[in-house]
Amino acid sequence: MEDSNHLANPETPHSLEAETYEEEEGSDTESNSLRQPLLKRNRTLSSTPLALVGAKVSHIESLDYEINENDLFKHDWRRRSKVQVLQYIFLKWSLAFLVGLLTGLIATLINLAIENIAGYKLLAIVGFIEEGRYMSGLIFFTGINFFLTLIAAVLCVCFAPTAAGPGIPEIKAYLNGVDTPNMFGATTLLVKIVGSIGAVSAGLDLGKEGPLVHIGSCIASLLAQGGPDNYRIKWRWLRYFNNDRDRRDIITCGSSSGVCAAFRAPVGGVLFALEEVATWWRSALLWRTFFSTAVVVVVLRAFIEICNSGKCGLFGTGGLIMFDVSDVKVSYQAMDVIPIIIIGIIGGLLGSLYNHVLHKVLRVYNLINHKGKMHKLLLALGVSLFTSVCQYCLPFLAQCRACDPSFPETCPTNDRSGNFKQFNCPDGYYNDLATLLLTTNDDAVRNIFSTNTTNEFHVTSILIFFALYCILGLITFGIAVPSGLFLPIILMGSGYGRLLSMAMGSYTNLDEGLFAVLGAASLMAGSMRMTVSLCVIFLELTNNLLLLPITMIVLLIAKTVGDCFNPSIYEIILELKGLPFLDANPEPWMRNLTVGELADVKPPVVTLCGVEKVSRIMDVLRNTTHNAFPIVDQGVLLPGTVATGATELHGLILRAHLVQALKKKWFLPEKRRTEEWEVREKFNWVELAERELKIEQVGVTRDEMEMYVDLHPLTNTTPFTVVESMSVAKALVLFRQVGLRHLLIVPKYQGAGVAPVVGILTRQDLRAYNILSAFPHLERPKLS
Repeated sequence: MEDSNHLANPETPHSLEAETYEEEEGSDTESNSLRQPLLKRNRTLSSTPLALVGAKVSHIESLDYEINENDLFKHDWRRRSKVQVLQYIFLKWSLAFLVGLLTGLIATLINLAIENIAGYKLLAIVGFIEEGRYMSGLIFFTGINFFLTLIAAVLCVCFAPTAAGPGIPEIKAYLNGVDTPNMFGATTLLVKIVGSIGAVSAGLDLGKEGPLVHIGSCIASLLAQGGPDNYRIKWRWLRYFNNDRDRRDIITCGSSSGVCAAFRAPVGGVLFALEEVATWWRSALLWRTFFSTAVVVVVLRAFIEICNSGKCGLFGTGGLIMFDVSDVKVSYQAMDVIPIIIIGIIGGLLGSLYNHVLHKVLRVYNLINHKGKMHKLLLALGVSLFTSVCQYCLPFLAQCRACDPSFPETCPTNDRSGNFKQFNCPDGYYNDLATLLLTTNDDAVRNIFSTNTTNEFHVTSILIFFALYCILGLITFGIAVPSGLFLPIILMGSGYGRLLSMAMGSYTNLDEGLFAVLGAASLMAGSMRMTVSLCVIFLELTNNLLLLPITMIVLLIAKTVGDCFNPSIYEIILELKGLPFLDANPEPWMRNLTVGELADVKPPVVTLCGVEKVSRIMDVLRNTTHNAFPIVDQGVLLPGTVATGATELHGLILRAHLVQALKKKWFLPEKRRTEEWEVREKFNWVELAERELKIEQVGVTRDEMEMYVDLHPLTNTTPFTVVESMSVAKALVLFRQVGLRHLLIVPKYQGAGVAPVVGILTRQDLRAYNILSAFPHLERPKLS
């Protein structure tokens, strides 16, 4: 039984970076401890399902991934022809194709816009520098970035709060079975696209990778449901996707397409969806996600060929992240194992430290932005000003370095990109720190990943670069703009990788650029705790299979070290937002608790009869917030006998189906079972998939209150059940792996006077936090 009490207006915009919820009267926001949850919970087993979705506090419900096998579904399944089955299969593959095509086109548009906006901005800065107008250049650089950030922040704060942040935690929650409202709408999609262009072009320390995953998922959701809610296409073919199961699969295709579009890594995109975001996986879904990513790669490759001919403005050969180190000959010696292990250990330590500090920063942002929309905007703009001033002014601290004739590229250069930017240096010299800071984030990664550049960067410049991006990586994520974590972590990791290579000196034969690649990989593994997908993504990025062995070692060590300290960054964000994500591994103490004991601390289960009075249904729907009710019939004739008086658990009926029956006024003047043809005349399985109707929208007259409704045809006759003696750990595994919304608890002993249903478990009941609120003695005491 899912509780869905509305404690406050859920339409009021709140944000993870912005606002707490349900504060007591007279409480002082500033006195709120940073150790408290962002959402205050009631100390009950089933706490109020409120969570921060994107940047808004929303009422949370679970999704119906389980097949509802009622009479209507069974009839439709029996009468489906081979043509209809082929239509269904064809539509799934067509949608997978469209998801890949549109994601690739939008990713190309975003890259073109960012590279051109940032490129012309940087060219203008070069003009100011060449003329010696340093202060004018600072004002121009800061002003342009301020304006671009303002556009992104205003769109997120005022029009689509769910577009702020990366969106990956919410996608993980959705694919885990949590309905995340307003997360995949058309407005969110548009704001995510425009906001990503503005935020990344403004030079903020964030990437477009996370937003592209969200964009791909939005495209998939909109295609599956036939467009936005207000302008939905009512094609007959799309009725097949009017259910949560198929929408889940197509959104999985969208998320993998987004990763592929961000990194141009089709296999990495599939593995990312498998390892990081998807909860359920099967071979058929693997083929469709791979097909979607293949389409994305074809689209990106086509546009790269067009842009290489100079038809894309300043886009050129850049824009799509591809850090090619294939020209480096990678050879290993026994002594190289030591620095590789050190990189992995440091990456795990720094990654867990980054997660810990970012956790605290997000809580501070929550307190700052609690004051309203203006404070959200001021925080985003303040971060933009700080970033711009640092990027422009810090290169003046670096010493000019003489160009070496052996450098493979032109030195110095005043172009928007390149490894040897002249900046404020005389002819024949370059500024290595300006090469890393006064450029786009993508070009900064290319520069620091560049190989055969042992003497290009001074240790002081790399140290400043690393320290700056550690600070920016902590203060930028969490502001009200679309943002991704991939690129900031890559920049930090590549910085410490270069530093470690410089410290090693002649003790290792590995190239400094390769150290930067391994440093970035280790920090991502230490923070995000991904291994297989991250390994493949880096191989596809660097185009060098010889890196495979050392990359695998680094990732495994970094993840193992990071796991010793705290969860992954996405798990931390899920917990902060209050999204009821069910982890794959139950807590050890859950084996000491049975589901029957959970049912004892829950309110009594509310049951309905198979043929129920309208007044009783109305009373139950108005006075409870449960989303499912067991159907129990008394005095049933036992099959094959003449004995009567048995009690039958007929099944489980959803709240939405009860509301549908009342809305259609499917009432009977007398108490009787209906025929199958009567049901088919009034209902179809497509209508039963609708969930938007509320009981407040249904009107029933006084005379109709005395009539009856036959609930048998609408009841799921095959709900999943567990015996009351089953452990909570085992029930959690079943609940998560099958993708359930409700799990019925039946008694261990049958007999006269024994109720056929002990209780119902939902997602909220199986969360460790909620269980410990009712059974605090189960938590192992911490050693002092």
